[in-house]
Amino acid sequence: MTVTDRLAIDTTDSESSRLHIRWLGRVGYAEAWSLQKSLFESTNDHLLLLEHPPVYTLGRSGQMANVIGDVDALGADIIRVDRGGDVTFHGPGQIVGYPIMSVKGKRGGGMADTVAYVRSVEQVVIDVLAEFGLTGSRIDGNPGVWIHNAGQQPNKIAAVGVRLSRGRSMHGFALNVETDLNWFKQIVPCGIQDKGVTSLRAEGIEASMEQIVDLIAHAASTNLKPTARVVRQDNVWNVRPEDLSAFSRGLGPGLPSEQARPKPPQPEEADVTNSVTPTSRPVPVRLRGRLDQAGVGEGIEFGARKPSWMKVKLQTSDTFRSLKSTARSMDLTTVCEEAGCPNIFECWNEGTATFMLLGERCTRACGFCLVDTRKPGPVDHDEPKRIAEAIAELDLRFAVLTMVARDDLADGGASIVAETVRAIHSSCDQVGVEVLISDLQGSESALQTVCDAEPEIINHNIETVLRLQRAVRPSASYARSLGVLARARQFGRTTKSGLIVGMGETFEEVVATMTDLASVGVGIVTVGQYLRPTSNHLPIQRWWEPSEFEELKRIGETELGIQHVAASPLTRSSHHAGSIAETL
Repeated sequence: MTVTDRLAIDTTDSESSRLHIRWLGRVGYAEAWSLQKSLFESTNDHLLLLEHPPVYTLGRSGQMANVIGDVDALGADIIRVDRGGDVTFHGPGQIVGYPIMSVKGKRGGGMADTVAYVRSVEQVVIDVLAEFGLTGSRIDGNPGVWIHNAGQQPNKIAAVGVRLSRGRSMHGFALNVETDLNWFKQIVPCGIQDKGVTSLRAEGIEASMEQIVDLIAHAASTNLKPTARVVRQDNVWNVRPEDLSAFSRGLGPGLPSEQARPKPPQPEEADVTNSVTPTSRPVPVRLRGRLDQAGVGEGIEFGARKPSWMKVKLQTSDTFRSLKSTARSMDLTTVCEEAGCPNIFECWNEGTATFMLLGERCTRACGFCLVDTRKPGPVDHDEPKRIAEAIAELDLRFAVLTMVARDDLADGGASIVAETVRAIHSSCDQVGVEVLISDLQGSESALQTVCDAEPEIINHNIETVLRLQRAVRPSASYARSLGVLARARQFGRTTKSGLIVGMGETFEEVVATMTDLASVGVGIVTVGQYLRPTSNHLPIQRWWEPSEFEELKRIGETELGIQHVAASPLTRSSHHAGSIAETL
């Protein structure tokens, strides 16, 4: 497929004609709930497929009397939710499906036809069971899908509980594939005393979760939205530690590129991504096999010549030198230097810098990032004050704060981020603040701490498409990142996110990711070309052309309704952050 062919894809498809199906892997219930709520407020149609860690949920009519075991001792939560039905269990080996979509009323208009919708959800499961020769059935008054074996009581193989409001659906179904049925002994499932539960495995069917996801996706496209064009994204299955980049496995940075080394002043054009030597270390055999499975090859040879659009002018000025001197004298860390940003000269010459909080050592090891991953040092509680003083001294109009991931801290470092925002607003009341945060391990309270400080923009980068998440950022999660952005929006903040491309994703996958970001209310999206920092980082698969970035911007702003899309080869998350914020 040529670049021209790619740019022509979907130009006649309206968003209302699409059903976005996502396999998200294992996702905490609270994170999935936040994601559902945000998708519910959009107009796009989604089907989220996932597993939950062990959790019991009680519907609107659920009775605690139907929880008969000590579920706390088992390490499972009990959560009350706003769906119909009583108590049920979600956990490993069970595929949960959440259709969040617009539901037509009777005869195509008016109030949504709840009965017809529930039957369509049940039919998805019934069609999947039929692929294995199992007959799934319904029981009047008891939503769900049942297995009737001769001489036995009916056993429920899939629970169904939905909520319809303003013509939109939430919640959905839970199909037991290889679930440990002992979990159900702690409850009266769905409040039904005289019937049991079963699973595909208990019925003698050995099927992988991957197989079932494929069948559900097909059945959903037939029953939930028959006229839809299905847009599918999947998490990568069964990623092993040895499948990751050498850097992500803790083997250090490897052979550095010129971008990662200090550069002596040069009067002429400099290629900021040229490696020191064209000698390339081979991609490890296991990583190469894993990349091949994901449709990603060994990539461009390390040190190969870069296209002309990836070159920048190396220029310094008095402002550049002043900012660098101030950062050094006040013992501050800038992500501009730590991450080897190609825009450092442009931004620093304009008097804009991104300060990195909580030290220069990250507890994560992402396959694309140059930041040090050794054990972090102690928290510097004077850092917020020093950063505020530096911003005042530099007379900045907009401050960007990022952070290393600090999974060693109870709040992930949220309190330091919040203190810094307050310190800046206190001493420089005309300065806007953007914070680029980690996922804070999905903690709602930690995110609330940051949002309560009222930064003008909450930025959290999703970084790459769903298929490549585990190889690119093994300690993070696509669903968790969407959940962070969804919650921040629910807390009333303007949200922003970014991707880097060139690691093996397709144009269609990037558009699908932008669709997900738009659906959870993200107002600003950045897209830029990945630059391989060292030989131990993930290889570059290809150079995206400027015309492709232009098309992403057009699609994002005109078709998906994102307020501002910054997309170009050299775009980075904080590039022109202040001027973009002023447009909102």
